[in-house]
Amino acid sequence: MEKPEKPFLYSLFVKHWKDKSAPELGRFVSGIGFDGVELPIRAGFQVEPETAGRTLPAFAKQLAEQGVRIFSVAASTDEAIFAACAEAGVPVIRIMVNIDQDGYKATEERTKRKLEQLVPLCEKYGVKVGVQQHYGSYIIDSNGIMRLMDSIDPAHVGVVWDAAHDAFAGQQPEYGLDIVWSHLAMVNLKNGFFIRSNGPEAETAEWKRHFTTGRHGMAHWPRIAHYVKERSYRGVICLTAEYSDLDNKDRYIAEDLAYAKSLFNV
Repeated sequence: MEKPEKPFLYSLFVKHWKDKSAPELGRFVSGIGFDGVELPIRAGFQVEPETAGRTLPAFAKQLAEQGVRIFSVAASTDEAIFAACAEAGVPVIRIMVNIDQDGYKATEERTKRKLEQLVPLCEKYGVKVGVQQHYGSYIIDSNGIMRLMDSIDPAHVGVVWDAAHDAFAGQQPEYGLDIVWSHLAMVNLKNGFFIRSNGPEAETAEWKRHFTTGRHGMAHWPRIAHYVKERSYRGVICLTAEYSDLDNKDRYIAEDLAYAKSLFNV
């Protein structure tokens, strides 16, 4: 992705607004103050994998009429998706790595080979693959993601660093960002914390993750903003709108964008 004229461009992951048409989505996103979106290419969404070659460029054109860009897609790495992204001017395909039944190390080695095999497609279409960490049965933290990047050119494959998921893994934001810095492709902002899901009378404590607004979770957004500004990051800040209370998502995302801008734009 070319470096923007202004240091930060703000993107919204729009999976929770899949019923909006492109003009509706564009008006909604720009009205809040976002510069663009991350668009899921999934069954049941505005752009589906089977028709992405036709529908993604059309959707991007309609968003552009509202002054909104598609900065990234959450999608597979099939060649047809690369071709659709190239046609639509989408610079990044975001993926995550699910641990397969044969275990972590086998998944890691297989994923390394897969990413190496994707480099020619990245070169052919001018589209980068961004790998994100995620809690649970995925590669969960910055150290794990960077083990995939050995000998991989960051011009082709990079890291989508997620604030909440590194926090859930116990990583300090400055360390996590430093670990991935050579391959940093995009910064994801969300927030959350652990809450106990059973009572004190239970034989064994169980915990679950609660996703909340930017001010109230384990990921310290002010420290993140300070660090990326100190190291002169220029690029996309994607707010992923991950909330346990989705009924109020429109209000929460507007508040979170205002909060992020107050931190990053100072």
